[in-house]
Amino acid sequence: MTPKDASAYAKEICGLAPVIPVIVVDDLDHAVPLAKALVAGGLPVLEVTLRTPVALDVIKAMADVEGGVVGAGTLLSPADVKAAKAAGAKFGVSPGLTDELLAACEAEELPLLAGTATISEAMRLLARGYDVAKFFPAEVNGGAKALKGFSGPLPQMNYCPTGGISLSNAPDYLSLPNVMCVGGSWVVDKKLMAGGKWDEIESLASDASKLSRG
Repeated sequence: MTPKDASAYAKEICGLAPVIPVIVVDDLDHAVPLAKALVAGGLPVLEVTLRTPVALDVIKAMADVEGGVVGAGTLLSPADVKAAKAAGAKFGVSPGLTDELLAACEAEELPLLAGTATISEAMRLLARGYDVAKFFPAEVNGGAKALKGFSGPLPQMNYCPTGGISLSNAPDYLSLPNVMCVGGSWVVDKKLMAGGKWDEIESLASDASKLSRG
């Protein structure tokens, strides 16, 4: 997969909803009902972070949920990329970027939202042929004000900011021309998930899906 094709698919994914839920699941039994609740609430793109022992199994389970587009987050190595693709991930997300990781995603044909925090990192991606990236951790790195500043010299770069984003500050990001969507964990409330309160999670997803872009 070429960087151009990977970017086109990544932008297609980012365009499906204003929010991509960032998901950490410890109990495999929660995978399917959680995915169904989020999709029903209008958030079809699901980022399952590889931070728990069952993460790959969660991706496999969620991949069968109708209407969902499941990706793997916290990709750190080529081995992570291969495992995520084998589990059924349709895209990947990483906290940062390395040439090794980009090459692995290209070889496995797994579109990647590579993590960036600076103009230099964005320029590095552009030089390789990518024009969409993750901005992480967003709030720590200047938030919406920083991305607004980035849009001047790099108007061709598109972002999915993640890290410290909530329902209250998401509109600040989504109003920017270089932001396609945001990533957030607030829609996957751990207490609600532990209690199996899928209707309430669906309601949170519905509120998030109604956020305006641009």
